[in-house]
Amino acid sequence: MADAKKITMDELLASASDSIKKVVAGDTVSGVVLSVKKHEILIDLGAQGVGLVPRREASFARNLEVGQEVSASVIDPEMEDGTVLLSLRKAVKDKGWDEIQAKMDAAEIVEVTPFDANRGGLLVEYEGIRGFLPVSQLSAEHYPRVGSADKDEILQRLNSLVGKGIKVRILDANKKDNKLIFSEKEAVKDGLAARFAELHVGDVIKGVVTGVVDFGVFVNVEGIEGLIHISEISWERVNNPSDYVKVGDEIEAKIIAIDKERLSLSMKQLVADPWLSEVENLKKGSKVEGTVTRITPFGAFVQISPAVEALVHVSELGEGNDVDPEKIFTLNERKSFKVLDIDREGRKISLSVAK
Repeated sequence: MADAKKITMDELLASASDSIKKVVAGDTVSGVVLSVKKHEILIDLGAQGVGLVPRREASFARNLEVGQEVSASVIDPEMEDGTVLLSLRKAVKDKGWDEIQAKMDAAEIVEVTPFDANRGGLLVEYEGIRGFLPVSQLSAEHYPRVGSADKDEILQRLNSLVGKGIKVRILDANKKDNKLIFSEKEAVKDGLAARFAELHVGDVIKGVVTGVVDFGVFVNVEGIEGLIHISEISWERVNNPSDYVKVGDEIEAKIIAIDKERLSLSMKQLVADPWLSEVENLKKGSKVEGTVTRITPFGAFVQISPAVEALVHVSELGEGNDVDPEKIFTLNERKSFKVLDIDREGRKISLSVAK
């Protein structure tokens, strides 16, 4: 029987070496924490040697304990001292991007907690990745409706959301560009569709004022945005909506129109129109007193009562084209007038200056 071929020690070591998978930059490896020092963390990679996490990531790994199993990304597979240079932060980010992509593909709703704010939106961190929740993607509950686009007030309202959990969907995720965008509007839209289906024109709803601007009042109606136009706040002439409501007020309003994203609301339609009852006391040809509130090239507007405004047309001020109402009337002056006509259907009253 022929002698079996003898295998040398060098051949055994070479064979063992070939069976061990060599790590390369970019690989994700697993190991057990050997030591945690102020400036470095050592990780036992088994047959692949010892890995070193440098001091720049020590703070990131400050909660690690000896014996804990971790995953890390290979930065340099063989440094001069024979150790493998590792990054825990990169491994977390790589894993985070995979989780984020899966959640975006599934249109899953997740919760984020903003850690800072700027005038454009909220800064968040999710799965180890920093992202952004733009102002435009906030729901009606959180959107900072601010008069005259006051940037300082917008920032103040956004800062109030820092540290609070917000349910969102991932709108855009791009690992290559390190871009991660969230949307609260997308997270609530399914529920809003069901709520919209339950609402009808004519319904009386309760809501919370979220913004007071020059042209009206924004209201949060259980997550749905509503707008009370300035003309629907009161039967009186409204010059400043903030004289009637403040941010945070709970109000009642009537739904007067519904579109895909917003309710049109009215406060004044919840009460009787005082114009109709007050006009009953006026008769054609009678004399009334009123205050001049506006002067225009075609005449002057006169406030007869808080709910009733009338017009003295320029044709009642004299003949010719040279009549100038501003030379005849003074703003806020009180005068006597004669009622020329009452148009109840058109809600118009015509006056002339009493003689």
